[in-house]
Amino acid sequence: MQAINFYLIVEKIKSAPSVVGGLELTESQNKDIRYLKGKVISVGSQVIGICEDDTVWYDKHAGNGIEMDNKLYKVIKNTDVVIVE
Repeated sequence: MQAINFYLIVEKIKSAPSVVGGLELTESQNKDIRYLKGKVISVGSQVIGICEDDTVWYDKHAGNGIEMDNKLYKVIKNTDVVIVE
């Protein structure tokens, strides 16, 4: 599977539940967070500054889901990435 042009294929990294005031909040309960963390699986030829295996933060409303080999990935544009670790 190879991304093309300005697209990235990202696998979401599940975050551990956060604890607030002794209560454990799951991802579905924490709706204030706008960005998700993911591992870059494939990078299009026009993308600059992001490489495969980088960890990125991207807008959770960006892109579309795609399923390959029973794994769910997100296909996003490079402009949806806000942080590269």
